[in-house]
Amino acid sequence: MLPFTVNIKLSARTLTGALRSGGNPGCHTALVLHYAGRHTASALAIVKWAKENYHHNIGSPYSLRLASADATGKIIVWDVATGTARCEIQEHTKPIQDMQWLWNQDASRDLLLAVHPPNYIVLWNADTGTKLWKKSYAENILSFSFDPFDPSHLALLTSEGIVFVSDFSPSKAPASSGKKVYISSPHSSPSHKLVTATGAKKALDKVKILISNEKPSAESVTLNDCLQLSYLPSKRNYMLLLYPREILILDLEVNQTVGVIAIERTGIPFLQVIPCFQRDGLFCLHENGCITLRVRRLNSIIGSPNEEPDPDPVQELIYDLRSQCDAIRVTKTVRPFSMVCCPVNENSAALIVSDGRVMIWELKSTISGRSLRASNSSASPLYSPASFCGIPVGASQNKLPDLSLDNMIGQGTVAEEQLKNYFLQEVHLKFLLTGLLSGLPLPQFAIRMCPPLTTKNLKQYQALLAVGTSNGSVLVYNLTSGLLHKELSIHSCEVKAIEWVSLTGFLSFATSAPNNLGLVRNELQLVDLPTGLYFLENLYIVNSEKQYLAVVFKDKPLEIWDVRTCTLLREMPKNFPVVTALEWSPSHNLKSLRKKQLAAREAMARQTVASDTELISVESSVISLLQEAESKSELSQNISAREHFVFTDTDGQIYYLTVEGNSVKDSARIPPDGNMGSITCIAWKGDTLVLGDVDGNLNFWDLKARVSRGIPTHRGWVRKIRFAPGKGNQKLISLFNDGAEVWDAKEVQMVSSLRSGRNVNFRILDVDWCTSDKVILASDDGCIRVLEMSMKPSCFKMDEQELSEPVWCPYLLVPRASLALKAFLLHQPWNDKYSLDIFHVDYPENENVKKLIQEQLNSLSNDIKKLLLDPEFTLLQRCLLLSRLYGDESELHFWTVAAHYLHNLYQEKVQTAKTTDTVILPEKLVNPLDICYDILCENSYFQKFQLERVNLQEVKRSTYDHTRKCADQLLLLGQTDRAVQLLLETSAENPHYYCDSLKACLVTTVTSSGPSQSTIKLVATNMIANGKLAEGVQLLCLIDKAADACRYLQTYGEWNRAAWLAKVRLNAEECADVLKRWVDHLCSPQVNQKSKAILVLLSLGCFTRVAEMLHSMRYFDRAALFVEACLRYDAIEVNEDTNILLLKSCGDYARSLKTLGFKHGSIQFASKAGAAGKDLLNELEQPKQEVTKG
Repeated sequence: MLPFTVNIKLSARTLTGALRSGGNPGCHTALVLHYAGRHTASALAIVKWAKENYHHNIGSPYSLRLASADATGKIIVWDVATGTARCEIQEHTKPIQDMQWLWNQDASRDLLLAVHPPNYIVLWNADTGTKLWKKSYAENILSFSFDPFDPSHLALLTSEGIVFVSDFSPSKAPASSGKKVYISSPHSSPSHKLVTATGAKKALDKVKILISNEKPSAESVTLNDCLQLSYLPSKRNYMLLLYPREILILDLEVNQTVGVIAIERTGIPFLQVIPCFQRDGLFCLHENGCITLRVRRLNSIIGSPNEEPDPDPVQELIYDLRSQCDAIRVTKTVRPFSMVCCPVNENSAALIVSDGRVMIWELKSTISGRSLRASNSSASPLYSPASFCGIPVGASQNKLPDLSLDNMIGQGTVAEEQLKNYFLQEVHLKFLLTGLLSGLPLPQFAIRMCPPLTTKNLKQYQALLAVGTSNGSVLVYNLTSGLLHKELSIHSCEVKAIEWVSLTGFLSFATSAPNNLGLVRNELQLVDLPTGLYFLENLYIVNSEKQYLAVVFKDKPLEIWDVRTCTLLREMPKNFPVVTALEWSPSHNLKSLRKKQLAAREAMARQTVASDTELISVESSVISLLQEAESKSELSQNISAREHFVFTDTDGQIYYLTVEGNSVKDSARIPPDGNMGSITCIAWKGDTLVLGDVDGNLNFWDLKARVSRGIPTHRGWVRKIRFAPGKGNQKLISLFNDGAEVWDAKEVQMVSSLRSGRNVNFRILDVDWCTSDKVILASDDGCIRVLEMSMKPSCFKMDEQELSEPVWCPYLLVPRASLALKAFLLHQPWNDKYSLDIFHVDYPENENVKKLIQEQLNSLSNDIKKLLLDPEFTLLQRCLLLSRLYGDESELHFWTVAAHYLHNLYQEKVQTAKTTDTVILPEKLVNPLDICYDILCENSYFQKFQLERVNLQEVKRSTYDHTRKCADQLLLLGQTDRAVQLLLETSAENPHYYCDSLKACLVTTVTSSGPSQSTIKLVATNMIANGKLAEGVQLLCLIDKAADACRYLQTYGEWNRAAWLAKVRLNAEECADVLKRWVDHLCSPQVNQKSKAILVLLSLGCFTRVAEMLHSMRYFDRAALFVEACLRYDAIEVNEDTNILLLKSCGDYARSLKTLGFKHGSIQFASKAGAAGKDLLNELEQPKQEVTKG
């Protein structure tokens, strides 16, 4: 049997309440939160989690880093696990408008870009707090968005338009002021002029374009009501603009709206949108708190079989509603505030409500037959993906569809007849509420901590705090976990005071506002937490020693009640003095009565024992049983203890009374102290009595020595005095109108002080003691703070959190343990079958650390455990699964691309061996690499996507500039016939009419003869040399010299454009040459994007070079696992060079595992490292030998 343990250490923490409006109300991606840390001046305005897009090792471990900015412009970067501030940043005193961590973390993982009002962007090193550079712009900046495909591109949303920055760099500030554009609605659109503005096509009239020459006219649409701007991470060069009633999807290649998500007149307006990376979808938050998921429809024109074809079809990016969650009840004080989405799996969203609630919605998928789909549904069906964790799987293989968004729904790029040979099923999505955290209601608050921990109540003790609220409810919080234990709707009016009568019961008092006659309604109720609620009378409680209750009225004599029986014992006579303050004595004769009762029972127990040997064993058990049942026996036997209380009257005279049963005796009276005013509160502990008055004086009485000492605090009315728990602890806290003070009653000196308006900007409503060294403050900002006795702001440490149930979060482990856990789950070649028991491997680590690791393993869901224990779950799939479990973006991208191309290579070899290619082609269509990986996709799929894109651009064009851009794009794609048609559309009045006509003639008459090609090539070269790069590239593409065009583009620094052109125009070998030159450029010191270079090499199948680069970058774990995966897929030619690489990778990985203390894994990989691993094996085996010798 495990020994019983109890966590008696309570951490400093803050119970948060309703959100306060502050910071930047227009920045809906920010969360306004209360925090008990160093943001003492104001509420937080923005919080941002750091990216995890870098390689993790013992030097760069997994860590929870959070940047928070408050309304005074201070930015603090936190280590959340330890609750410590890594650095503090302050540039100005105005609230931060927006901030984001840089997603490209090859050079540094600590860079943070912030918008400082009114028009500055500043790049900070968030580890040291150093300002790297600062840049100002002409207009006020509201927010910004990084291009997820190009780290040098940035878009700023300003008060008048959008500024596109194309030269962003961590090393220096942008040299240019960016390209400023405005949004406008053209008066006529060639493609839409026949569309009537009725029905579903009304939204098509809202076509908007970006113009850069001048501000739009007053009647045109501007950005004044734009809520949000964001690049789409699912495909390059797309951007969304969020308005209250519509979302615009812009194609930045032509600066044209290509999609509109409009809300009907009766629909609920948008509040926020989060675009997805894995699929072309949008998480949308509406003003009623409803979260919707919209996924792009793949076929632009879908109609029912019975419907006549549309005579005037208009292609558009259409996002169909696929799922929505329940709305919340919106009131004046309750409204949705913000939404965040899981950045790695994109399968869950958290909704923040203004009343402090946090709602966790998870997306779940259900399989349904295709026949169930409604025939009149315009939305194309969603199908399950062909692969799971990067590898195609069969129907009988284990998989977890809800792991991530791309494992729920496939790309859907195939026709119905292509699905027959694959295990694809139609899926439907739904939101499921899986988590709810409630905040405190609006103040006022009355707080009371439960009785303190003692040796007698050790097994039953729970650190419960009762919070009375202004709406009559009482919230009971468990301060060990910080979670709401129970919420009780007890009263109909504001709770004024609470007093615990046991560990599981309390009395609460509430009073209503005066009526027209000046009368109030008082409610007093006794609550038993395990069983329910018990009513008393409409009375007022002062204090009690768990047996008697004294009730004081304003215009009525004092009453004494028996708490156990809820009966009135005594009502004082009418001439009884008016009570201003009352306190019960901490001493009584209950102990002596208990001893007498216990002795009697022991004697009875001894009489029933047969022998002396039985007496010894029975005696101890009987005594312990009796001790546990003392309270129950008291109640049954009606033991009445003699208790004492003191009170003061309006003249300051002190009365000392004794209560025994229903008898109340006046024992003594002490005349008033001339230096004290009207007494407002009394506290009594041991031989010390402390009084507070209306003038702020504290009077300390030593009852044993019979001396008193008065201390003027000069802080006005003393509202409350509480002694700290603990025998001999003479600390007390006093509450004033303007703050609180902690005093040492033994030394009669102040320990700490807190003053509203000086130390903090909130007002304290109530105080109490949490433990003997921690205080509780309830404040008017809606928070309840548990602080050290110094009452200084402190931070909560997550590693001290006691959770109600285990939660998977390896970030909370120490770095060595977190990385060792990852290695343990990734690879277990020493076992015949996988295990999830860390105690069964050679891991000589501290037992407490191993227990924490095992807790993490046990917290995994059964579905995840089933996958990890499945022998058919491949190494590549494990790497992908672990990257998602750890939230490791760098690993996720690497293993996704690696798994895709390693599997493709393996399939090609299988098909080549079968001398047929009838199977491999459909698989490439069903399961290509997602288009969110852009240049890394297969050439055929990339070309198909670009042709669909230019198709849409052509349909949506509305001006001559758009038409010209479409024609240029078609020429580069080799679509000469369509390009000629667009060139001939130029009107005779256009100044470019002559040039376009000649260009059309040139395109149609180009021949492959030597002289014409030489001439065109010479002209193209001259144009490029004279700054006409785009025109020269077009001419080279006309004569099939795209490879030369790519070289020119690379020479002039257009690396992305060159890679794009190579993918759409060159064969595999020529394309590989262009991309390899790009890889060399990415690896150069001035660019330093080696992670992207590795992904490009993976797409080219250069697996040996990838392994070499990983090893040279000291990514030893990734290198060793990748080499092993390549060998399993026969993707690396086995020769002397690859053998050396394998030995080096295994040897270095073994040493890194040794550094982590993971001995079992280190021995396994050292045995694969050949001669280099023998020394390491000897080092690892040496301790065993020493133990054997000893």
